Amino acid sequence: MWQHCALLLSLSLLPVVSGGADSKGVTTSLTTKWASTPLLLEASEFLAEESQEMFWDFVEANQNIKGEHDGSLNAYYDLIVKRANDYPLPLCVCHHCFSLSLRAYSATVHSFQQIASNEPPPSGCSAFFNVHGEKSCDTEKLTPYLFKSDHRFPGSNPDIPVVILYAEIGSSEFTMFHQLMLSKANKGLATYVLRHYLASPSSRRVYLSGYGVELAIKNQEYKAKDDTQVQGAEVNATLMGENDPVDEVQGFLFGKLKTLYPELKEQLKELRKHLVESTNEMAPLKVWQMQDLSFQTAARILAAPSSDALNVMRDLSQNFPTKARYTHTHTNTNIFFDISFFKGTLGLQPGDSALFINGLHIDLDTQDIFSRYGSWPYSVQELLRPTFPGVVRQIRKNFHNLVVILDPTHESSAELLNVAEMFYSNNIPLRIGLVFVVSDVDEIDGMEDAGVALLRAFNYITEELDAPAAFDTIISMFNRVPSGGKLSVGDVVKVLEKKFPYVEVGSILGPDSTYDDNRKEGRGYYMQTGVGPLPVVMYNGMPYQREQLDPEELETVTMNKILETTNVVDFIMTQPNVVPRINPRILSTARTYLDLSNTNQYARFLFLDSREKSTAVANSMNYMTKKDDGYIRPVTFWVAGDFDQPSGRQLLYDAIRHMKTSNNVRLGLINNPSDSPSEENSRVARAIWAAMQTQTANNAKNYITKLAKEETAKALETGAEVTQFTVGVDAFEGPKFDFLLSHTVYCRDVLKLGKGQRAVISNGRIIGPLEDGEVFNQDDFLLLESIILKTSGERIKSKVQQFGVEEDRASDLVMKIDSLLSSQPKGEARIEHAFADDQYSAVKIRPTEGDVYFDMVAVVDPVTRDAQKLAPLLLVLKKLVNVNLRVFMNCQSKLSDLPLKSFYRYVLEPEVLFQTDGSFSPGPLAKFLDMPQTPLFTLNLNTPESWMVESVRTRYDLDNIYLEEVIVAAEYELEHLLLEGHCFDVSTGQPPRGLQFTLGTPSDPVIVDTIVMANLGYFQLKANPGAWILKLRKGRSDEIYKIYSHDGTDSPADADDLIVVLNNFKSRIIKVKVQKRPEKFSEELLSDGTQENDSGFWESLTRGFTGGVKTEESKQEKDDVINIFSVASGHLYERFLRIMMLSVLKNTKTPVKFWFLKNYLSPAFKEFIPYMAEQYGFQYELVQYKWPRWLHQQTEKQRIIWGYKILFLDVLFPLSVDKFLFVDADQIVRTDLKELRDFDLEGAPYGYTPFCESRREMDGFRFWKSGYWASHLAGRKYHISALYVVDLKKFRKIAAGDRLRGQYQGLSQDPNSLSNLDQDLPNNMIHQVPIKSLPQEWLWCETWCDDNSKKKAKTIDLCNNPQTKEPKLQAAVRIVAEWSDYDQEIKRLQNRDTFLNNCLWVCG
Repeated sequence: MWQHCALLLSLSLLPVVSGGADSKGVTTSLTTKWASTPLLLEASEFLAEESQEMFWDFVEANQNIKGEHDGSLNAYYDLIVKRANDYPLPLCVCHHCFSLSLRAYSATVHSFQQIASNEPPPSGCSAFFNVHGEKSCDTEKLTPYLFKSDHRFPGSNPDIPVVILYAEIGSSEFTMFHQLMLSKANKGLATYVLRHYLASPSSRRVYLSGYGVELAIKNQEYKAKDDTQVQGAEVNATLMGENDPVDEVQGFLFGKLKTLYPELKEQLKELRKHLVESTNEMAPLKVWQMQDLSFQTAARILAAPSSDALNVMRDLSQNFPTKARYTHTHTNTNIFFDISFFKGTLGLQPGDSALFINGLHIDLDTQDIFSRYGSWPYSVQELLRPTFPGVVRQIRKNFHNLVVILDPTHESSAELLNVAEMFYSNNIPLRIGLVFVVSDVDEIDGMEDAGVALLRAFNYITEELDAPAAFDTIISMFNRVPSGGKLSVGDVVKVLEKKFPYVEVGSILGPDSTYDDNRKEGRGYYMQTGVGPLPVVMYNGMPYQREQLDPEELETVTMNKILETTNVVDFIMTQPNVVPRINPRILSTARTYLDLSNTNQYARFLFLDSREKSTAVANSMNYMTKKDDGYIRPVTFWVAGDFDQPSGRQLLYDAIRHMKTSNNVRLGLINNPSDSPSEENSRVARAIWAAMQTQTANNAKNYITKLAKEETAKALETGAEVTQFTVGVDAFEGPKFDFLLSHTVYCRDVLKLGKGQRAVISNGRIIGPLEDGEVFNQDDFLLLESIILKTSGERIKSKVQQFGVEEDRASDLVMKIDSLLSSQPKGEARIEHAFADDQYSAVKIRPTEGDVYFDMVAVVDPVTRDAQKLAPLLLVLKKLVNVNLRVFMNCQSKLSDLPLKSFYRYVLEPEVLFQTDGSFSPGPLAKFLDMPQTPLFTLNLNTPESWMVESVRTRYDLDNIYLEEVIVAAEYELEHLLLEGHCFDVSTGQPPRGLQFTLGTPSDPVIVDTIVMANLGYFQLKANPGAWILKLRKGRSDEIYKIYSHDGTDSPADADDLIVVLNNFKSRIIKVKVQKRPEKFSEELLSDGTQENDSGFWESLTRGFTGGVKTEESKQEKDDVINIFSVASGHLYERFLRIMMLSVLKNTKTPVKFWFLKNYLSPAFKEFIPYMAEQYGFQYELVQYKWPRWLHQQTEKQRIIWGYKILFLDVLFPLSVDKFLFVDADQIVRTDLKELRDFDLEGAPYGYTPFCESRREMDGFRFWKSGYWASHLAGRKYHISALYVVDLKKFRKIAAGDRLRGQYQGLSQDPNSLSNLDQDLPNNMIHQVPIKSLPQEWLWCETWCDDNSKKKAKTIDLCNNPQTKEPKLQAAVRIVAEWSDYDQEIKRLQNRDTFLNNCLWVCG
């Protein structure tokens, strides 16, 4: 009763307001472009991944399920889960539910649909056959190309005709077709292959999960809001209804309250709104409030009950901007102890994250869990591994030590430290030591002496953070020193103030400093060594000569010494564990293993799948051994061959000879006859089999040794009775050849051996087929045994011994476990750390007693992006499996800024969700509800690397979201799955720069194409689930080159056209090697005077993006078209972009083609641009490129867009484009751009306009006039990136794109570098990639140029003014007289387009 009174009291304090109380928020969904696939088909693919036999059993049980449920989607789903639960899955059925929730196999099902569409299907058929190209759905009638993912009915003979059935499992038509094919397959008349096919695909799309959505708070220093009102956008009520918001707010459970007190519905709604608004206050925090935010948040999480702790972590981290001020609580000091443990044992810095499942490190896709050297091997045996000449072996041993003794105030110190930093940043395996020799007079402090200041700063940062952070910081200090200059106290102070704004610098550098460690010792060590004048550099204790201290010489000498001193192979080769023989087959890292994990027993061997056949052979195998004793043998050899032929007997004889020397080995035999078995050609094989069946292991060895000798074979050929040499006569003379027939099928179907071919199977690993005449002798069997014993055999044996099972069964277990474990991809080793006491600083969730569980350890800072992603992931894993989970807090101290400035949702559901009517619930969705309404937000998606997504069907500006004005429902589509690859020329070992690949289908061979870049030979192609044909592009690419070999495709090794099947959501990376044709060996792809005959990368897009003009009609001479490239994100900049385009068209007489980066364009812009192109008669293309995974990633949208302006110019455009102009979206053009296109760049690859310097009142903002930039440019101009012209032929020829990416990769690791990425990078590279300075009148900007120069301006740029912070729209109207007229003209055009679309909609 008292709760009711308290509630009424709370409500009485609030006025009742009708309407307007709904919370504002954002929902985000991501769907596929393809139609939703039936869950029944996805379930069949889930089972197929486990076993083809399970797949076919599932097909048989679900031929027609139309009448087996009530028709609702929920009942349909329950039936599928129930049916799947009938099969012995390795994990619980919840994993099947999770796969259906993820829609993980939708891509697999759709890939078959795409393959079917390429046939194409015969008309009027809901299912159809394909018999070697003949297609029909007539059951009276019965492309042989098969894919690795095809479902072949078990036991099919590959020599008989292939019949492919395209049909939908579970449909009413399927049973008839399926039963017909079963009868044909069982009679040996056809090889039955089943592919999914939907005659009537669903109109619904597949809603995806497994991605993150970020709602980031934007900087509003420069207002970027478009004042155009958005029309026609309605939010789906089912997404944002009043019952949708989270149930709990500040302890009130509003869902329950509405149920208990329905009469108070309006008052409860108002109370909830009031509590949400008070909670969402975002007043800025003071610096002192931010310092311990990480610890305070951790304490809040640890104080919660273990059952709620992960929910609390998710809520705090994903809503941190509004939760930060409510985290203050008492912090347990024991948390500090774990941080030092993580740093010392795992190499984790404060704030780093890690996840371990059963000791295996799980990559969180953000940063390396270990320290930068943690991934290097620890063993010195790594020195045996072959490397390319000049490649340094990276080993976690201190083989190489470089000590630099220097006076920080010396002129040469900056250059020497830059060389040391180069070694460090490039992961050279070199331990670097620094000895600072500074004044040891106590009265001199760091506020007056730069050397003392640097030493104290280094000591302070080392104590607060670590030595690498201190090293990085002093490099930043020296970066401020101009060339030839000396370090000053001011340089030290400036960097310290920037990096540690909360600390009084005087307390570090001043007279009361406590950071004098090694000050006297450093000078004392230098004096004691007597090595001469400073600076001194020593490698492994030996000082360099003075002439070797020049920075370039120092780098060369040091690298040579590292390479010289790692040549210790001769020493290691003398060690006892080195084998005396090297057999490439055995030592190869490309290994194939049998799957021996099946436990089911089946009757007919012929109809078993590969795994079941292997299990049947293993279970029926008899063995020979050295002795008859109860000994567990960790090494099992199977020898396969025709033992009635000399080559097979010799292999058998060598195996027996080795077995006689080792009691660790047992030997089994598989006969692979050269011809169909008969009484005459199987005498030896049957005699061996009889001995194995009837004798002890030791006796069988003795008899079979005789049978393997050539004199025995000759005796048998001359008429001797086999009974003279063998035992078990009854078994020998039995009329059946069943074991020979079974062995023949096994060798053909599983071991992939031709008739009579030989192979050795070593604990499940297949070595073979051996070539005719190839020697595999007793030493090779010894090598195999040694490898097994050292890598796995002995360890597995010791574990199996603990089970106490009978010896033969134990030896089987060792073999099967070794095969299973060895076949898994070799990742990082399991880590078994005794973690610190988790009493205070870990969330602990204990497993269910008596069940198998996963041991999970997470290390996380709760105020990082990793925590935003990890908390929901752990919550889902906890629902799916039995876990023993510990989550340790790895907090950061002394924060000076808010660590998280974004809201985040990770979209992941453990199972499919339904509504009360049995239909699918909307989503999965990312829901941002009850958001604060004052900030400006931008929406970003974080998707898997291989996904290319685009925004669709939203009228709102997702780059600038004001929730006080709108409720936003954002929809995205998975536009493409990425096919990536690496390509190299086998003759040179180098990437073939400029080589083009095409991707298509048999009916449409060139859907997309791409260019190979020099960096790693990388290329990427956009595709979707299905089978695709990859070719060298017609033209110079396939005239000069041919495909030499390939890896990761679905084609035979000798194929010229490569088939690649994309059938899941995972990344697909292939490797292609090419070779020049003999007659073209001296030709180059990028030589002068040569061009491709067609448009390159975007030919396919042109059809839809050329304003209605047909491709062939729009082809013109290159000199008659001006190519203009631009980028934009957000409605305001798209508005500027349209006006820029109009200003170009009004002033330029030559035909224009615009190229737009598609990645960030809004649906509204993409819908309008075809109409604008038609009205004004220009061409355009939307180009796309996914930021490569190997290139350092940017996280802010603005910096990503800047990167696209400069990093991918060589691959973003086809080879047919010789030159293009980049024009910023917020520019107005006042002249014919043909003049700029024809401007003579005098051999430079590009031309930029220098920053204007005539407006003197802005001198204080010209950062390039002092410090690093003044020194680096050495009198050259600093150029602005708002307008530039690129000669793509020259740009590609000098590999400018590859150089820029290489420099970016090095500089971008430092967050303080490349502040203005798109212009800092080319200016930084001005010495390697020269810039031609354009005349100043080509770009006028009011911020930097005086008013007198405006009348000469050929373009006007609306660049930001750091002094006035004037909004862009206001500046545009004030500065550019014609801007408003252009704006009105575009608006009139947009209104006409909207009117026409509405008419079409009404009429249609």
